[in-house]
Amino acid sequence: MEQGFANLVAAAVAFVGTHFALSHPLRAHVVKAIRPGGFQIVYSLVSFATFGWMVLAYRALGPQVGYRDGTATPLWALSSLLTLIAAVLFVGSLLGNPALPDPRAASLADKPVHGVFHVTRHPMMWGFALWALGHAAISPTPRSLVLTGSLGFLALVGSHLQDRKKQALMGAAWSGWEAKTSYWPKLGRLPKAGLVPWLGGIVLWLVATYLHIPGNGMAAGLWRWMG
Repeated sequence: MEQGFANLVAAAVAFVGTHFALSHPLRAHVVKAIRPGGFQIVYSLVSFATFGWMVLAYRALGPQVGYRDGTATPLWALSSLLTLIAAVLFVGSLLGNPALPDPRAASLADKPVHGVFHVTRHPMMWGFALWALGHAAISPTPRSLVLTGSLGFLALVGSHLQDRKKQALMGAAWSGWEAKTSYWPKLGRLPKAGLVPWLGGIVLWLVATYLHIPGNGMAAGLWRWMG
């Protein structure tokens, strides 16, 4: 058990550490050596490898004491709502996001605020963080807290560091985007997210929570009330 947990912690440190290292201090050196396209390949491979290691280590530990069972408790309802919001933010983050690698980033930042960016300028990162929070609330076990904690930490600290990196790269364009948007999510603005993020987010949420049944042996989200 102790060895398995140490393996999970090591995987989580590798996952978070390589993300920060490749995104910031090592990025310029790697890009110079293998050009932007090569960097994206390396970054993706390292991300998938370390995340896969973390997931395998998590599953190898098996269920632990602390999982909150129950079919229709308020805590499950809160967790389901958080993951739904996370799905909406994630889908919306793929639409005209100047924070993503895109040669049009500066022009996207100059546009009026739209969609989920009414809520936060880091919708993808906050989507991951809300997903992590919802899962940690339902399953505050050691293995779950390491997994969700690492994802949440990477998302929130990473988005803060991304602001600094984008400011250095884009200058006034990013400063203007920061002035129009918020780092902290303003969830009261979710109705402004738009039809596509909401429809796409609901579909993603329904599919992902349904896959909890074969993948984790339990129903989640709306399916928990329909069992």
